[in-house]
Amino acid sequence: MRSSALYRATATAGFASAVLLVINVFRRAGLLPETTLTHAIAPFAALTGLLAITGLYLLIRGTSGTLGLIGYLLNAAGLAGAYAIEYTLHYVFPLLDGAKVTELLAGGTGRAFLITSVVLLAGVVTFSAAALRTGTLPPLGVIFYAVGMIPGALRNMVPLPVYLIGLALAAAGIAWMSARLWSAQEKAAPLPTRRQVTA
Repeated sequence: MRSSALYRATATAGFASAVLLVINVFRRAGLLPETTLTHAIAPFAALTGLLAITGLYLLIRGTSGTLGLIGYLLNAAGLAGAYAIEYTLHYVFPLLDGAKVTELLAGGTGRAFLITSVVLLAGVVTFSAAALRTGTLPPLGVIFYAVGMIPGALRNMVPLPVYLIGLALAAAGIAWMSARLWSAQEKAAPLPTRRQVTA
């Protein structure tokens, strides 16, 4: 796949992630009804976000250095973990009784959720710092993503309004960065020199 096609595919995933985040915000705020559909699509905000972050990293990797690679790996791992958490919350926990859910959260499952939050938080901050340093992505978009994902990663440690505002900011940041990703073009290969042609 050509780079420009890959950028557009991952940008599309970013736009989808932003839309899904906004839907999640509206649902949690009571502005959208709690339906089977709104619950079913909720986990996919993290999954499409993972695809978007991959495209964004590919766009900046030439100038983001080791910091960018570390940030991407942590951010990607955190988003993959967030998808697993959301999938569990929406597809597994509703099938269990409350006592069993409490038992799981008090044990290894709860610890895994906490570790995922820490990894995601570290990844968001590191990736955003690397992205800002490159100057390739819109600075405000990166800042919105970073600021919004901090309460997003700490969902159980912040008040619900702060969490929802964070998700809304993160959605704006992802959409903004994805717009830049959509417009990215594959760099043309340099023309061969006379010596290369005659060699």
